[in-house]
Amino acid sequence: MIKASIVKELRERTGAGMMDCKKALVDTNGDMEKAIELLREKGLSAAAKRAGRIATEGIVESYIHGGGRIGVLIEVNSETDFVAKNEGFKNFVKDMAMQVAASSPLYISREHVDTELIEKEKEIYRAQAKNEGKPDNIIEKMVEGKIEKFYKEICLLEQPFIRDTDKTVNDVLLDLIARIGENITIRRFTRYELGEGLQKKDEDFAKEVMLQMGK
Repeated sequence: MIKASIVKELRERTGAGMMDCKKALVDTNGDMEKAIELLREKGLSAAAKRAGRIATEGIVESYIHGGGRIGVLIEVNSETDFVAKNEGFKNFVKDMAMQVAASSPLYISREHVDTELIEKEKEIYRAQAKNEGKPDNIIEKMVEGKIEKFYKEICLLEQPFIRDTDKTVNDVLLDLIARIGENITIRRFTRYELGEGLQKKDEDFAKEVMLQMGK
């Protein structure tokens, strides 16, 4: 079994997507250096190296869903105006606006998550595990697993991509960077939902967005 901490280390060293890192480690029986070589062969590490380049061009895209019930504004940056006009780039930005509408992320990546929020979640998970009578040596493993799941729910880059749930948003982003040859960054987004914070019936907005996309 490949530990989450090893996958995280490989991700930090290469910048590749979590799923790609895990697969590379599985394919190489957990050998870190061989996994890095495998990712380089796939071109994902090359895409990650571009992450240091400054991206100040790009697009601010809007998406309105359900007759005005949900609205999204998202800014995605590229290095040049030329790439900002590329159809592949434009389609990616549109997909990201729909992703935010459907999946309601709170942050772009785990690096942006408030540490106090994570500590509070950990406290809740620990209390739940203790109430279930779990032994202390198991509780921390359970907490780590639930925190990883929590990141995947609230971080845009770690969410399953709505058009292909076998990939994360970060996987799709790195693929686009590798194809285009420029650094591309999701800088910020805002999601508005009509009546948010007010009591209302639950709606499956993710399903509705998928239907609108023809899925």
